Amino acid sequence: MLAIGPYQLKNRLLLAPMAGVTDRPFRQLCRRLGAAMAVSEMVSCNSLLWGSSKTLRRADHQGEESPRSVQIMGADPAMMAAAARHNVDHGAEIIDINMGCPAKKVCNVQAGSALLRDETLVAQILDAVIGAVPEVPVTLKIRTGWDQQQRNGVRIAQIAQNCGIAALAVHGRTRADLYRGEAEYATIAAIKQAVTIPVIANGDITSPEKAAEVLASTAADGLMIGRAAQGRPWIFNEINHYLITGERLPPPSLSTIKALLMDHLSHLYHFYGERTGVLMARKHIGWYSKGQRDGGAFRQDINHAATSSEQLLLLEHFFNHLMTVSGGTDELGE
Repeated sequence: MLAIGPYQLKNRLLLAPMAGVTDRPFRQLCRRLGAAMAVSEMVSCNSLLWGSSKTLRRADHQGEESPRSVQIMGADPAMMAAAARHNVDHGAEIIDINMGCPAKKVCNVQAGSALLRDETLVAQILDAVIGAVPEVPVTLKIRTGWDQQQRNGVRIAQIAQNCGIAALAVHGRTRADLYRGEAEYATIAAIKQAVTIPVIANGDITSPEKAAEVLASTAADGLMIGRAAQGRPWIFNEINHYLITGERLPPPSLSTIKALLMDHLSHLYHFYGERTGVLMARKHIGWYSKGQRDGGAFRQDINHAATSSEQLLLLEHFFNHLMTVSGGTDELGE
């Protein structure tokens, strides 16, 4: 089983940090549905932002299971160290360092995956952060390199291990790839061979079969699921069941999906408040309804709903419609 520092995880599946997605309600939902750990949205190392409502929400771990992992982002070693200390003082039990985000606004300030081009700075940041919070494990998220010509993931992994990183998550694309094409896992396999710390594979793990395939091809210690959990948080239970039994769980029924979504929305409205909660709910409702019959027309209606009551009423009508067109069988639509 996968261990990160003193924390023995219940399985090998982690929810990837995703900006604007992995807030506390979503993290708690995915933990309930089989994720062994859920990493927070990235928090800036800029102390001027720590008091902002957005950063305070991102650092809110009230009621979350242990271990609580917070991802920090930045390019200055001293500021990253201060951010790590600040977050540990406010409840973080694991600090995760972002060197994998490919977003232009992040890379333009030489943070995220832009750091992969400067191996000396990578070591300085890791040393500073680990030194600032010796009582908690520090993990690292990277990509395989900056581009196809600078695929230096193995060297970065060796630097991370030498600095004392407790575990390493690797997305199987370079920064230049963004999210285009298919993830490649050969570099992750090479990284696993080159280090002894736990290595967690990430990228395009969208089904139980793909999860088993990636574990077999990389020998990774764990898997990190990101976009595949959007609108499908039960994917963790599906993968866990398949890895243990070799068999697929039946898909959740319409009534199960409806209950999960309604519960998720209730927590979003409570966490963000009415106005922001409605806005945050739109994208999650869109993901849950993707692939469902008449989902496109439904999403247009949802995006015009201005209140939580309107959203919930439209959802009630939508699921009643799905039940009707499926012949009342409560089976998942196509």
